[in-house]
Parts: sequence; C-alpha cells; structure tokens
Amino acid sequence: MSQAATDTRQKLIDTAGRLIWMNSYGAVSVDDICKAADVKKGSFYHFFPSKADLAMAALDHEEAVLRPVYDMIFSASRPPVERLTMLADLIVEKQADMLREVGHVCGCPSGSLGCELAGTDSIIKDKIDQIFTFKKRYYESTIRDLVTEGQLPQDTDCKARADEILDYITGQMLVARVQNSLDHLERNLKSGLLRLLGLKDPGSAADAA
Repeated sequence: MSQAATDTRQKLIDTAGRLIWMNSYGAVSVDDICKAADVKKGSFYHFFPSKADLAMAALDHEEAVLRPVYDMIFSASRPPVERLTMLADLIVEKQADMLREVGHVCGCPSGSLGCELAGTDSIIKDKIDQIFTFKKRYYESTIRDLVTEGQLPQDTDCKARADEILDYITGQMLVARVQNSLDHLERNLKSGLLRLLGLKDPGSAADAA
C-alpha cells in the first residue's frame, strides 16, 4: 500500500472514531465520515466494505493508542496508588479537552459504542470485550502490587476488584455523558476509585492535616 493510500485509510479511521465518539454510531453516516475526512466515497469502500468494518478498525486503533499510555501510567516503577490517581486525572483531563472542543461530554469511546451496538453486533462486542480485558490486566497487576505492599488484604480477589474498577470508571463516564456534565467526574472519580479499594486519597485535606 502506498503512503498516500495508508494516509487516506488512517484519516478515515481517525475521523470515524472521533465522529462516533462525539455523536453515536447510528447518527454518523458514511457520507458524514467521507465529508469530514475529505475523502471520496469510492475511496472509503476501497478500504472498508462497510461502516461496521471501519468502526472495528477505529476500535483497533483506539486499543493501539491506549497501550503505550497504559504502559506509562501503570509502569512497575510507579507506586500503585499513584497509577490509579494518574489514570483518574488523565480521564478527567481528556474528557475536559473534548468538552471544550465539541461542546458536550463524550464519555468512554468503547463504552458508548458498546452500549449502542454490543447487543446486536457480536463482532463489535467481542472487540470491546478485548479492550476491556486489556485494561483489566493493568488494574489487576496494580491490585496485586497493593496486596504485596500490604495496602490491601492478602485474601483480596484481585481479578474481581479489577472488574469492579473497570465497571466503576466506565459507569462514571457514562453518567457524565448522560448528564452532559463533568462536575461529578471531577469531584468523585479519583476519590471514589480509591474508596472502592478501601484506600485513602493521598491528596485529600484530611490526609494532609
């Protein structure tokens, strides 16, 4: 594939992922994607048989982008509590950036798409499950480190707690999108995440006193 073709394909992926995240899968047409990407419709179908195939490619790209970010946040050299607080801060920062740019809260890209399509498209569902599973591996490793450091009990079910973390974060972003407000997310995502594990927020006023 030539560099020009590669660039065109990536432009379609980037544009589709962003439009679907900002709006919804059902609200975004192939024409919308082509217009926003400044790509001819024939080129779209040269690369992707359908909008669903492009959505899958966008999910693949989302996962590829997230992996180095998660590698950085969840580095073993970083204290485990700091990994969780850094993740919460990054989520709020990204949501705030999108709110300023597009005028409304966008929530979790894969979570929002899953709410819309997972019940009717098993391929999309499986891909979103894969993204969720990769995230939970980082969470589970962090929880194991918390157990090793004595911050959590030895009998902690690390896999179950990782599931709870994913559910909590995804749910918080869903509520923020529904309410179209970051107020609750900004106030409670970090502290609630730590409370979920029975940990104290190292930055809270009570702990600083």
